[in-house]
Amino acid sequence: MMRKTSRWRLAVAVMAAVVAMAVPAGSAQAAEPTGPPPLADGFGLTQVDTATGGPRNFYITVTTPEVAGKHHIKIILPSGYYDDPARRYPVLYFLHGSPDDPIQQNYPALTTSDQMITVIPDGGARGWYANWLNQRTAAGVQNWENFHLKQVIPFIDANLRTIATKKARAVAGVSMGGFGALHYAQVRPDLFSQTASLSGDIDLSVRSMDLRMAVVASLVAYEPSVDSDAVFGSPYPVFNADWRFNEVDPAAHMDKLAGVGVSIYVGNGRGDVTDLEFWVESASKHVKDSMDALRMPYYYVDYGDGSAWGTQCNGGHNAGCWEQDLRDLIPRLERSFAA
Repeated sequence: MMRKTSRWRLAVAVMAAVVAMAVPAGSAQAAEPTGPPPLADGFGLTQVDTATGGPRNFYITVTTPEVAGKHHIKIILPSGYYDDPARRYPVLYFLHGSPDDPIQQNYPALTTSDQMITVIPDGGARGWYANWLNQRTAAGVQNWENFHLKQVIPFIDANLRTIATKKARAVAGVSMGGFGALHYAQVRPDLFSQTASLSGDIDLSVRSMDLRMAVVASLVAYEPSVDSDAVFGSPYPVFNADWRFNEVDPAAHMDKLAGVGVSIYVGNGRGDVTDLEFWVESASKHVKDSMDALRMPYYYVDYGDGSAWGTQCNGGHNAGCWEQDLRDLIPRLERSFAA
């Protein structure tokens, strides 16, 4: 009996030695923290309050000289982020609509990826992803474009394990954020390899005066009420007074997206003129026409009344349809990043 026990102990010792030699030192999985990772201030952003949430889905609150007030930035890390401390990830910047907040962007699809980081920065109730023309309104300083492109992106690259290249960066958004996504990719095509509009306000030409008026309405209706011309100047096509609207109109400048992957998702609002989706469908078609004229490649989905998207989508301007859009978009972005 003693001889068999000695042999068994010897065998166990040999196996342990083999395993020890096979696993390099320091290669053990890193333990996942119990809360959000620490992020260092920088690039004009100062964190206030305490990060809220778990280790992979949390938000921080920041201040910046570029936009008055406090602003949330929501961050969703991929499922394996803490497993391999050497691995780096592409990033999706997701832009919310009006009058939402990053905290309210709780689409389940955004938490499914194990291959990319998702960042949702505050865009304000009616910031329109722009540096406002009038900086002296009751809303205070409003340089949203500077905040996102010159501060948030380098802040994220400095604090998280990103792949800080155009190839590994995408921008997408819903409604007002759809405008922001195409606009940002047009002004900085060097930053983004993919852009996507989900029911976006992506035609601000005179063909879509309804969407111009939506911009004006948001400025006047939300508190504090500001000048209707505060963001892009006059919306009225009189003596070229609307030139700033034309300058930022995504549909008129699709040529700037040469080399950027473009995705457009939209429904038809079931033909109901009181549903904003009815109007953004026309805007999306105008963008599609522009890309066709330029012979640009693109990915375009008009899901009509939503029946093709499943029971959660009724074709309207709502989160049920955008969740289905994201379930289609996110795997496509992952494949593009991996290519």
